[in-house]
Amino acid sequence: TKYTQAMGVTVANDKGEAVTPQMGSYGIGVSRTVAAIIEASHDDKGIIWPEQVAPFRVGLINMKPGHAGCDEVAEKIYQSLEDAGQEVFYDDRAGVSAGTRFADMDLIGLPWQVILGPRSVEAGHVELKNRKTGERHELSVESLLSRLID
Repeated sequence: TKYTQAMGVTVANDKGEAVTPQMGSYGIGVSRTVAAIIEASHDDKGIIWPEQVAPFRVGLINMKPGHAGCDEVAEKIYQSLEDAGQEVFYDDRAGVSAGTRFADMDLIGLPWQVILGPRSVEAGHVELKNRKTGERHELSVESLLSRLID
């Protein structure tokens, strides 16, 4: 009755008497919205963020930080996407296994994952993974950028 008393609200009960009603207030704040999104969009690997509300649109995984070719391509992708207004989460942790990187990126649940390593860089492509569907495509850096930049 905190608010109904303060506002002087009364209603008639079944006997016609004026009573102050009890009420509940359930606000919809950011934390509840995030929880609802996660509940509605996840799988056994983690969150699957819808693009419209993802904290980052792209997760960029450099499989070999310190490798000149990988660092150069990863930096080009990162900078190009950032310059185009795309939010990028860049995983360049050294000494972390590929499996851990992939599992962490799936757990975080960003809509798109870009994966590159020495072999793919030498072959002139990177891998693009859709977190929601799991589909993977090998693309040139130029094709990747045109696909991700709206």
